[in-house]
Amino acid sequence: MPNPFRKTAAGCALAVIGLVSVAAAQPPAPETPPPGAAVSPVVANPTYISIPLEIMVNRPAAEVWKRVGKYCDIGEWFQIPCTITSGKDGEFGAVRSIGGEILVGKTELSYTYTQTVKAGRPYNLYHGTLEARPVTDTTSKLVYTLVFDNSMLADDAARDRDKAQKTAQFTRALQNMKILAEGGTLPPAPPRGGARPGAGRGN
Repeated sequence: MPNPFRKTAAGCALAVIGLVSVAAAQPPAPETPPPGAAVSPVVANPTYISIPLEIMVNRPAAEVWKRVGKYCDIGEWFQIPCTITSGKDGEFGAVRSIGGEILVGKTELSYTYTQTVKAGRPYNLYHGTLEARPVTDTTSKLVYTLVFDNSMLADDAARDRDKAQKTAQFTRALQNMKILAEGGTLPPAPPRGGARPGAGRGN
């Protein structure tokens, strides 16, 4: 004769095993390190985003790049000081004072940079690429693309604010590059209290 109690007990055991399996499949909740503890630069669940920006320039790409494409030209079009702190401007491994940024890739009309891992901060893999792209024999466009991990920001609202800030910042930089490449003069720099390139990026 079937034992109803045995079936009930077996069912409960299976349910418990199922709950344990589900719990084991969940990622562990992030732990808050105790005060003074070292913070790992590793991000457990990164969320990478990109911000692609571009602007047309009424000059050939080679002329544009000659005017605004040197690695420390960023100082002129961001209107803040820039010096090469290691290596030589335009060579792989060159480091500029702005953001401690390292030149990691380049072509005839582009370069890519990143930033070092910093102690006590999560690493967001921040990269930027600037390119002068030919359109016609007499025109070109400047393309600036940022890629980084924004998962360490507090919430979606903070991520949206960060993206809007960077978009405005680098759009202004492209506008300044266009002015310079077309032979114009930059307007006065905004108040120095404003954020610098890449500010608020978590690195």
